[in-house]
Amino acid sequence: MTHDEQRAYLIRTLLDEDRQYRDVVIPQGEQEQKDLLRALMNVRAPKPIGRSFLEIQDAYLSEERDRLGVVDGAALAPIPSDPRIVLWQGDITTLRVDAIVNAANCALRGCFYPLHSCIDNLVHSRSGIQLRLLCDDIMNRQGHDEPTGTAKITPAFNLPCRYVLHTVGPIISGPVTDADCALLASCYRSCMELAAASGCGSIAFCCISTGEFHFPKEKAAEVAIAAVKDALSVQTRIERVIFNVFGTESLEIYRRRLGLEAPT
Repeated sequence: MTHDEQRAYLIRTLLDEDRQYRDVVIPQGEQEQKDLLRALMNVRAPKPIGRSFLEIQDAYLSEERDRLGVVDGAALAPIPSDPRIVLWQGDITTLRVDAIVNAANCALRGCFYPLHSCIDNLVHSRSGIQLRLLCDDIMNRQGHDEPTGTAKITPAFNLPCRYVLHTVGPIISGPVTDADCALLASCYRSCMELAAASGCGSIAFCCISTGEFHFPKEKAAEVAIAAVKDALSVQTRIERVIFNVFGTESLEIYRRRLGLEAPT
């Protein structure tokens, strides 16, 4: 089965699961097909699916991962003041590290909005359907929403990292309080502790809560850096922490707060 045939099979299987999609026509364009497949994965409820689908999905997502390119986290240059800390701008789902951090919602089952731009959506889309199924099982056994400031760990499935750490940051709807900052710091601390306990030597953090949860970027960076440095001061298992930023604004904030000179 070619890569194009795999994608068509996956789309058709997901369409055939639900009668409401019976009149959907698979588009001809490659990008339109990719968008349709991702959207169908995004909205799919956590329910069993056949082994053949998962095998073909894994083969498809693995090739997509390799086509996109994998970034070796161990090869990234650390900041001059601390060999354990790296600042990197890019797509966190392309990093080969022990663990990446996913900024999740309290349901912890991924983002159900089709093609949404949040990291939660991207992590689940590129990891595969197994991630939502596992998260659903974890949350059903827990019996309640994930508290803010805590973390869960899962395999990464089709991502290049080994694990995904899912943490729920504080949602900001007014002035940032000391309690908000304490909860955000707890996200970083919980992820560091869980990663170390799981045998991870490297971890990449996204900018938790600064997207859909509206935590101000400047204050969030201050909290994140302080929390990570505090955690590194009391444990030695984690040898590399990557602060991953996506936008230029966040890059400049982290550069300044980490004491890095502006690029020439």
